[in-house]
Amino acid sequence: MHRTLIVTNDFPPRQGGIQTFLHNIARRLDQDRVVVYASTWKRGEEGARATAAFDREQPFTVVRDRTTMLLPTPRMTGRAVELLREHGCTSVWFGAAAPLGLMAPALRRAGATRLVATTHGHEAGWAQLPGARQLLRRIGESTDTVTYLGEYTRRRIAAALTPEAAARMTHLPPGVDEKLFHPASGGDALRARLGLADRPVVLCVSRLVPRKGQDTLVRALPRVLARQPEAVLLLVGGGPYEKQLRALAERTGVAGSVRFTGPVPGEELPAHFGAGDVFAMPCRTRRGGLDVEGLGIVYLEASATGLPVVAGDSGGAPDAVLDGETGYVVRGAAPDAPARTADRILTLLADAGLRRAMGERGRHWVEEQWRWDLLAERLRTLL
Repeated sequence: MHRTLIVTNDFPPRQGGIQTFLHNIARRLDQDRVVVYASTWKRGEEGARATAAFDREQPFTVVRDRTTMLLPTPRMTGRAVELLREHGCTSVWFGAAAPLGLMAPALRRAGATRLVATTHGHEAGWAQLPGARQLLRRIGESTDTVTYLGEYTRRRIAAALTPEAAARMTHLPPGVDEKLFHPASGGDALRARLGLADRPVVLCVSRLVPRKGQDTLVRALPRVLARQPEAVLLLVGGGPYEKQLRALAERTGVAGSVRFTGPVPGEELPAHFGAGDVFAMPCRTRRGGLDVEGLGIVYLEASATGLPVVAGDSGGAPDAVLDGETGYVVRGAAPDAPARTADRILTLLADAGLRRAMGERGRHWVEEQWRWDLLAERLRTLL
């Protein structure tokens, strides 16, 4: 029987986009044929309890290493080899190519016949650094295919691979649960609970970090409020940038029109998406291309919910938007980004018909191309 070993640092209950990506696809593979080798979420009794509870609920085997970070060391590579043999696995999926894909030669020697390494945003950064670039090259040579999120990451990563490995690259982006994210997800009730029932809501759902561009939204808000005085910016998520964003809102004089929710449980996210009129995350590339958006699944979740989106042009973010059809793309790092972002938001807030048309187009696009079951079938074929 064909079985697949998934080797990853990025797996729930650890939170994040890559974790969501891997878990959603793993659940849609043949569950009795999947074994996951993952790092421990966090040390301590509380983390151990949460991890054990999560693992018990999974329909497949999850084996946790004692470390919080899997690396391609001899010990961890040896453990992956043991699991491959113990469970009779013939294929391996590296949840993130760098650095775990360096285990590939040992797993090939142990009997793996298909090895797939998935790349995200950080490998595009690795491709620019001489030492890391060589490691990516080795990973490409020793696996059967390296997957990519979109055209931006494909170009960047392919430049670090041999021509043969670059030619074997395969498109495998994250998907959207269109049954979870939909226009009737409970947004109206949440708006009422937050006291926003009659106010135009500009929504951003993301970790609060500089790359995401929440500061651009705060700087855009005075221009928005000049024409839409009841508008509110709803920032959903937590992160290290919150203190600076609050201070910026105070300095800009818009603190009364900015709401911070803090971290939101996953089961409440669909309702938070539904609470918006416009979704905006004008992300930007930072640190000379080392800090870049891999794709931006939140744009697609917003589209699935029926919202028009305003996206930044960092990395692969434009791949998640049909510019002029499901929303707009702005230059996130441009000096006039706040003004351009404000203009796009105002265009959408002023035209309910346009919002509805873009939202419907986005919903159709997600159903047509971005469903998890379609992407899981693509991976199943690769494996």
